[in-house]
Amino acid sequence: MKIIKSLKLALNILLHSKLRSWLTIVGIVIGVAAVVSIVSIGEGMQQSIQNRLGGLGAELITINPGGGRASGGFRGGFGGGELHGGGGGPNTGRTVVTSVAKNLTNKDIQVLQSIENIAFIGGIVSGKGEVYYLGEKTNGNIKGIDPFVWKEITTSELESGRFLGPSDYNKVVVGSRLATTTFKQPLVINRNLLIEGKTFKIVGILKESGGFGGEDNNILMSIKSARETIEEIGSEKFNSIIIKASNVDFIDQIINDTDKKLMISRHINIQQKKDYSISSAKSTQEQLSGITQTMTLFLGAIAAVSLLVGAVGIANTMFTSVLEKTKEIGVMKAIGAKNKDILFIFMFNSGLVGMVGGLIGISLGVGISSLIPQLGIRLMGPGGQMTTSVSPQLLILALSISVIIGMIAGLIPAYRASRLKPVDALRYE
Repeated sequence: MKIIKSLKLALNILLHSKLRSWLTIVGIVIGVAAVVSIVSIGEGMQQSIQNRLGGLGAELITINPGGGRASGGFRGGFGGGELHGGGGGPNTGRTVVTSVAKNLTNKDIQVLQSIENIAFIGGIVSGKGEVYYLGEKTNGNIKGIDPFVWKEITTSELESGRFLGPSDYNKVVVGSRLATTTFKQPLVINRNLLIEGKTFKIVGILKESGGFGGEDNNILMSIKSARETIEEIGSEKFNSIIIKASNVDFIDQIINDTDKKLMISRHINIQQKKDYSISSAKSTQEQLSGITQTMTLFLGAIAAVSLLVGAVGIANTMFTSVLEKTKEIGVMKAIGAKNKDILFIFMFNSGLVGMVGGLIGISLGVGISSLIPQLGIRLMGPGGQMTTSVSPQLLILALSISVIIGMIAGLIPAYRASRLKPVDALRYE
């Protein structure tokens, strides 16, 4: 008996046992739909994280005063986000004894300038100050930057105006949220702000970056202006130092060289005594991607349980089908059908059940995945709308698994059907 004929007979069995087959298919549909939707959400989260952290600049390295856990979270924000962490050595994940924070200074920048593959390096000072605009007052986040270096390092984009220039002593660039929502009247270009009693002219407004401590709520000014405006900053210290690698491939090497040079210049002889921390967007991206992958696998495994339930349903249906078709099996064997022909018929039947369930489940899963972004679910703060990603590989894998599960579930009933003796099958009541 040809395989095509066996497939036609299997399809005929499926079509003539509609209710039972469709009830069995429902189990596969639920399992496949759950797996497809969960995995698509997980892949979408990973893409969102990569896009958001990619916007922070994967080639950026941040040095902060104070030790602690390596590769921590975000603090403040510089060009879309400033990282903090370290203290246990670059790219380590252990917690070490936190030492007393020691300020970063120009000496640290001078020491690090000799490291190879560094494109730009600059210090940042930050603090809070009273901001007045058209009779309204707020406490603003003030950040002092080197205009030349910041322009090369930042990933923020302008909504209007321009970036700061080297000679812009009494001028500022403001974040999107501060400009549009903090005061009753929105901030506009060429208007004046009164910051700690000093007048500053707005020359630029940044686009909204959203999440991960971007520049949305910050007021950017030159370091000299910030030191003279915010008293507690002092004349020498930096709140952080930002390094931009010439290529993201040099990140690990630069972190290691930075760690060695700072330990020597700061007279530190053991890791646990370090009074600074080093981190990068790249390491944070890898950590968060690992977390989302683990979460996706865990949830996918839970969803896959329903596929096992569907497999049990297929096996039960196939056992029933074999009993109902016992006489037909006897007739086919009596006219020359071989054991493998009977085996193929029932294996194809169970595979068809899995395939139909897989196709419907994929359609349902894709529908759920496409619906999630429409619900406006936010991921990682404002501007981080959750997305899903349904790849062709995922669909092919889901369909293949459903067919394979169907055929495996029908293997034992099919084998038992193929082993029936023609005389016994014909006499079966």
